[in-house]
Amino acid sequence: MTLLGLTVNAVCQVDVDVKDKVENQTNNKLNQKTDQSIGKGLNSIENGIKGVFKKKGSKDKTQTQESQKQESVNNPESKKQEAPVGLESYSKFDFVPGEKVIYYEDFSQDAVGDFPALWNTNGSAEVVTTNLFPGHWVKFNTEQAIWTDNLLTLPDNYTIEFDIIPAANAENNMAGYHVRLMQCINTKAFDYGSAPGKGGFHFQIEYFGRPSFSTWFLKGGCEELALRGTKEEEIYKEVLNHQYHIAIWVQKSRIRLYQNQNKLFDLPKALPVECLKVDRLRFEDGAAMISNIRIAVGAPDMRNKLLTEGKLVSYGIYFDVNKDVVKPESFGTLKGIAAVMSENPGLRIKIVGHTDNDGVAAANLDLSKRRGAAVKNELVKTFSIDASRIESDGMGATKPVAPNDSPANKALNRRVEFIKL
Repeated sequence: MTLLGLTVNAVCQVDVDVKDKVENQTNNKLNQKTDQSIGKGLNSIENGIKGVFKKKGSKDKTQTQESQKQESVNNPESKKQEAPVGLESYSKFDFVPGEKVIYYEDFSQDAVGDFPALWNTNGSAEVVTTNLFPGHWVKFNTEQAIWTDNLLTLPDNYTIEFDIIPAANAENNMAGYHVRLMQCINTKAFDYGSAPGKGGFHFQIEYFGRPSFSTWFLKGGCEELALRGTKEEEIYKEVLNHQYHIAIWVQKSRIRLYQNQNKLFDLPKALPVECLKVDRLRFEDGAAMISNIRIAVGAPDMRNKLLTEGKLVSYGIYFDVNKDVVKPESFGTLKGIAAVMSENPGLRIKIVGHTDNDGVAAANLDLSKRRGAAVKNELVKTFSIDASRIESDGMGATKPVAPNDSPANKALNRRVEFIKL
């Protein structure tokens, strides 16, 4: 189905024969590329399911545009003409992901058309690919919820990140979406109501794109601590079929929420620890596609790691699939490393890139070396660190820290190490 330039493809098991299914699974395996943190691309496929997506063999339907101006706003194709967002544009971006990755999901292990194996729902959703955004995505629509099936065990300090694309509803309009960090009551089923479970933090993109938040608590004596608010500026409104990176930083009761380079909300008393213990991530209502969900714990002590222990392992340096360009979301981590080097002028480091074992070993080795060099270049160019103080290298997949047997473990192996010389 074509939605304002975005083609979404899905395969439903009940609508395909054995030959089609084998072909799709083969394509899935051939196209998986997991050598960095944001998922793998698959070629678009022609089969779809009934209803929301086009039927097998049918032609894409041309969507009527409201106006040429609206087309340029909503059409992701127009985004390709925009200049790439530079690292400098994230100069106020202070997000630093947790030190240890405890959960990662890019749905690469799930067949296109299936519901993801490690999630649950009160309705339906399915794994899809698109013609514009690489990797596997889970698409949900209308009044449905999907959530992490196993309960999350989270400490006081943790970070949650995910990529999300607002999608069209059945009427081909933007429907918005909802995200909840909550403490559930039903550990294996859906918690109903506008204030489900025992309480939590609720982030919403409304149907016209405006971000808002609210909290709710059902424990006695906590109800009056609930908060709510919105972000009214046009610059923060999300639009149909554009990809956004959402990062949530929880430090005890404090929540900071980021949309791309912008900090939307900074709430010092959002989740009183005596009132709530988050154990579930849930997406619901509206229509969206999600992927590259990462949860990490512990604020990295960059100074101690570099100066005392002599090595900092970072999962906060981001790259696109098979590319060596440092993404702007890396600014917070690089800023912290640059600060340590600026305050310690005698410190010299080596930057070493690592990948998982997907793909050809020689290509992985070359990519990791180029990524190490790219990180060095950003520290020199953006943060004015003397190039003579930095060396770079890459080890490909030769030094794994976990078995390459799951998306979560592969995410652990895709890392950048900073080693004191």
